[in-house]
Amino acid sequence: MTDGWDWRRGGETPAGPPGAGTPPAGSPTGNVPIVPSAGGPAPGHPPATPGAAVPTVGPSPSWPAPGTSGTVGASPWPAPGTYGSVGASPWPASGTSGTVGASPWWSDALADPWRDPAAPTAVVVPGVVAAGAEPEAVTDPDAPGRPTLRHLLLIPVLTALLAGTLGGALGYAFAVRGGAGGAVLGGAPAEAPALAQRKPESLAGVAERVLPSVVTVRVSSLGGTSEGSGFIATADGHVITNDHVVAGGTGKASVVFNDGSTAPATIVGQDPESDIAVIKVSRPGLRAVEFGDSDALAVGDPVLAMGSPLSLANTVTAGIVSALDRTMQAGEPGGPVRYYAAIQTDAAVNHGNSGGPLVDGAGRVVGVNSTIKSLVAEGQEAGNIGLAFAIPINQAKRVTQDIIGTGKARRTVIGARVDGPTGALGGGLRLAQVEPSGPADGAGLKVGDVILKINGRPMTEPTDLTALVRKYAPGSVVTVEFRRGSDRQNTSVTLAADAK
Repeated sequence: MTDGWDWRRGGETPAGPPGAGTPPAGSPTGNVPIVPSAGGPAPGHPPATPGAAVPTVGPSPSWPAPGTSGTVGASPWPAPGTYGSVGASPWPASGTSGTVGASPWWSDALADPWRDPAAPTAVVVPGVVAAGAEPEAVTDPDAPGRPTLRHLLLIPVLTALLAGTLGGALGYAFAVRGGAGGAVLGGAPAEAPALAQRKPESLAGVAERVLPSVVTVRVSSLGGTSEGSGFIATADGHVITNDHVVAGGTGKASVVFNDGSTAPATIVGQDPESDIAVIKVSRPGLRAVEFGDSDALAVGDPVLAMGSPLSLANTVTAGIVSALDRTMQAGEPGGPVRYYAAIQTDAAVNHGNSGGPLVDGAGRVVGVNSTIKSLVAEGQEAGNIGLAFAIPINQAKRVTQDIIGTGKARRTVIGARVDGPTGALGGGLRLAQVEPSGPADGAGLKVGDVILKINGRPMTEPTDLTALVRKYAPGSVVTVEFRRGSDRQNTSVTLAADAK
């Protein structure tokens, strides 16, 4: 080094000339300054010996006063006898390594060549720290201690939080179980199955399309109000219903539409023997039903019965066609006898359904609900047991057109009358009377002939001939299979309208 100083660790060779900078006896061996050998006490300063007091030099204008720290005259060094406190020496004791107690200065420190000889500063060499000093106390961090106020307050806070959480969870569970609002019911929305999509050809789609054309019919009579069902046949307000719904009325009627609105109605005409009547309402924007073909029905076809059973408007029931050409002879005692070859269905039909439409799977009207069979005794109220009957729409349409056009309906006749069942093997109905020049006479039929079938339909009861003939329109040609003696023969008969 160019300044004549060299710092070395203990055991290293000084950097100056041989013999220069040898540490004084008793000085530390590690990290100590090497004082040049040519040095000695500065001129005018007494030599220093270990442990001897150094004479006080006059006050220095640039250093604190002796005995003070941070103020003028204060000593910047720790007090003797402590380390880390005022007066402690940071250096190991003389002759030891790493032991506190030795002075960092040696005896010729006052001969430091770099010290200002004119500085009136006193250098105090502290004494050796007394042996056996009590070591600094050490606290075990893992040792148990007394709980603090913070710990005491933390316990009830945590207890309150846990109790609140548990109470909230139990309250939510009870609220959900009790049906309280806010609960989310069901899973995530998914695409509805095919049967729940209500396509136009589904039963729900058919009902939605037809119901606006179905009405409730109310007719005033001397005994009160009669109620049944009906359906709109024309856009200008003609409504088809049963004759027994309007029979006995005073001529005043009303219609209740699908949306709950009402309108007055007038009776256009009725045909007691076919149990068809037509009334008229005046209201714009009416939607007429679509008619089907009752002759095209097959047993097992799905059907819907619509109407107001027991005053329950807009009711729809479903079933199938249970049978076809079920000949019916109906009527109240003392009233007209009604004949028709009915459509039998197991769709639920009750009082109030009379006059309502029977609809096929395409939403087309194929029949007019008319009557039911029941197991109740005489005088008791009948109810549905799965045996309901509807007038074929082909027959009802024909009668309706006659009533609208002429005010009355034509009846189809064959020009013959039959007795009861023959009881013979093979069945059949024996002709008791044949009108001269009538349809049967024109086809070659004679009294005594046994009618076996008409258009393939077997004849077993007297009502069968009349009801089945009424199914067809005047002018229709039917095939009659009969037996004369032991011969079985066929003939074609052109049906005609009744003269009255």
